[in-house]
Amino acid sequence: MTGNCLVAQSGGPTAVINAAACGVIQAALRQTAIKAVYGAHNGILGMLNGRLFDLGREDSATIAGLRHTPSSALGTCRYKIEAAAEYDAILRTFHKHDIRFFVYIGGNDSQDTADKIHRYALEAGYAMRVVGVPKTVDNDLCATDH
Repeated sequence: MTGNCLVAQSGGPTAVINAAACGVIQAALRQTAIKAVYGAHNGILGMLNGRLFDLGREDSATIAGLRHTPSSALGTCRYKIEAAAEYDAILRTFHKHDIRFFVYIGGNDSQDTADKIHRYALEAGYAMRVVGVPKTVDNDLCATDH
């Protein structure tokens, strides 16, 4: 599978949320199957509102600097998708930008959202990979044992 990657952050900004974004972005930019890497401004809200930006245009030093940058560099939100129309809007955004890889960095609710988006894409027959990346530092994710 080839296509573009979308990276988004959600939930409270922790000490490691940007470090996680740094690792994801750097790894995605090295993959031959990924043609472009986008960020969503303010997580799901950015996806719903079409507020994506090209992370490949950022200087590599800026991306590396995320390891030591406080707050949430991509912007965050605490928004739960409820309506089917919102899932449809997200899928339209994926189609429009050929998003085949979606990485959502966040806590429990964000991981649940990533799973729901994955299931919705499967039901819609949209081929993609969805990865939830934890940004927690207090081991509060369900089923995490260490």
